[in-house]
Amino acid sequence: MAERSRKTSKVDPARLAAFDVLKAVRVDDAYTNLVLPSTLRKYGLSGRDAGFATELASGTIRWQGLYDVILAASIDRPLAKVEAKVLDGLRLGTHQLLAMRVPAHAAISTTVDLVRDKVGAGAGGFTNAVLRKVSRQDLAAWVAEVAPDAATASSHPAWVVDELRAALGDDSQLDALLAADNAPPRVTLVARPGRVDRAELPGEPTPFSPYGVVLDGGDPGQVPAVADGRAGVQDEGSQLVAVVAATAAVAGRDERWLDLCAGPGGKAALLAALAAERGALLVASERQVHRAGLVRRALAGAAGVAGVVAADGTAPPYLPGAFDRVLVDAPCTGLGALRRRPESRWRRRPEDLEGLVPLQQALVSAALDLTRPGGVVLYATCSPVLAETRGVVESVLASRDDVALESIDLAVPDCAGPLPGTVQLWPHRHGTDAMFLALLRKA
Repeated sequence: MAERSRKTSKVDPARLAAFDVLKAVRVDDAYTNLVLPSTLRKYGLSGRDAGFATELASGTIRWQGLYDVILAASIDRPLAKVEAKVLDGLRLGTHQLLAMRVPAHAAISTTVDLVRDKVGAGAGGFTNAVLRKVSRQDLAAWVAEVAPDAATASSHPAWVVDELRAALGDDSQLDALLAADNAPPRVTLVARPGRVDRAELPGEPTPFSPYGVVLDGGDPGQVPAVADGRAGVQDEGSQLVAVVAATAAVAGRDERWLDLCAGPGGKAALLAALAAERGALLVASERQVHRAGLVRRALAGAAGVAGVVAADGTAPPYLPGAFDRVLVDAPCTGLGALRRRPESRWRRRPEDLEGLVPLQQALVSAALDLTRPGGVVLYATCSPVLAETRGVVESVLASRDDVALESIDLAVPDCAGPLPGTVQLWPHRHGTDAMFLALLRKA
């Protein structure tokens, strides 16, 4: 039935795909960047059509906050009383009108067709009337009318902007950071050492990671080395986390490595490759069973792997002092990856920190217990929020007398973190996710 309705629908597949992505994000708590590939395959989209659907879905979710303010000014009822599927259609139409090079008549007519197809004729008429009001002025004029503050104008929750401002230390680079959060990221690949050389991958070499390339476009899954697991899709900031974890100096033995929070497996795959080059073995540990399965898939066929274990990182089943180096890429708010996961800004709440920060502290403390004297723990978060970065490290240092904070030697300009020797990467400065890194040595 679904296949037949797609064949007879007046709506083009790219817009249907974008609508499906919005529904998956809204109903299933899916991540845009994870659900897009399967949705594009479902509708047989490639090339320009796939690019259009990707920008339509991702851009609509990214700018949802601002679009809702614009729609609220164009509708004579509260948005809460608009059917969710209709609101999804209105947001898609608004993005085409205000942020894509789609003629107004085409943006309106195709969105009306989409809503009629998915909801009904009455909803289509309502959509037509609303989008005609939206189309009366351009985005800059709408921002001047309804978005006087930086948070609304940049489509960020106000509390997120406050946290980012505090992490930056002042307002001088805030606008640049918010703009970078709203810029679609280019796809970055990682060559896994010993399995493929970076020169064999298409694209431009990354400036900081010796293993990365940036693709000009296309489906990364079509790159042979990615298809067979010798390379992967990985942000340059995440690559640098694995590089620092693997290259920080340790005294004495260097044979046993641990990734304590390994899911979904990208950093673990690079770590395992680096471990194999050094004659070391990596244990990849992940609390959630299904994510441990993703780690096993990422590590399939890789050398340097001692095993994948489904285990709680705060109470791990390993002997004290068993490891020479441990990576703690802790669960966090993810506010450093808003370019790639635009829906995170709408899902996270300030109160999330109340549960995440104690968890981060517990994971780092457990990692230190598992590390032998002279070994190192690298604590990393994909968040610049000070409670998750400086706050966690200061708390751990204050609670233990067997650990010291060491400086990270990383050839990246302007990356000083909130504590001496730590690193904070930024999308607007480095073109990476906003990764934080702190290196702790077991005394």
